[in-house]
Amino acid sequence: MTYSGAVKVGGPADVHELPDLMISKVAVGPMNNNAYLLRCRATDEQLLIDAAADAATLLNLIGDDGIASVVTTHRHGDHWGALAEVVEATGARTYAGVHDAEGIPVATDVLVADGDTVTVGRVTLTARHLVGHTPGSIALIYDDPHGHAHVFTGDCLFPGGVGNTWGDPKAFEQLIDDVQHKIFEQLPDETWVYPGHGNDTTLGAERPHLAEWRERGW
Repeated sequence: MTYSGAVKVGGPADVHELPDLMISKVAVGPMNNNAYLLRCRATDEQLLIDAAADAATLLNLIGDDGIASVVTTHRHGDHWGALAEVVEATGARTYAGVHDAEGIPVATDVLVADGDTVTVGRVTLTARHLVGHTPGSIALIYDDPHGHAHVFTGDCLFPGGVGNTWGDPKAFEQLIDDVQHKIFEQLPDETWVYPGHGNDTTLGAERPHLAEWRERGW
């Protein structure tokens, strides 16, 4: 089956099979949060991005192999609602952005700053700090040596625009600047974008609209 990234709460995971990494996407909870399970093909080690809303669904996805780590993209409660239960069940090490960890009521084992790396087995992800949606949001970039890049953007980039900045012009300017300079200017059009809610997209699909987003202010 071809991966589309279109998932529904209560529905099955969609699996993106890459040469070195398997990415399983599920939607959970009343806010249609996306959670992503990454599995290194060489070692079978697993990492979860955003333990959102529904521990039972996430633990079923994780399976008997467990997870080594869980990364929380930002401090908003819909993205860590199942974190305590998942960590208790798996013993996973927790990661979060250095400026958002204080807003997450589960202890963060590893504080992540811009440019830091997070590993799952033999696969390396690079964190980018994106300011505006929250003070310490992080995106995770996997630069596939066999193909194009993949970026997990939390709530900082979606199909059709950047994340919510609640009408704050300064926060919007910070967010769109960071997304443009740290994501769009660093990665090619083929880069696959996995957002915190809803459908996936590519940087190529969104790039032509950057000026339009700036002009409208959201």
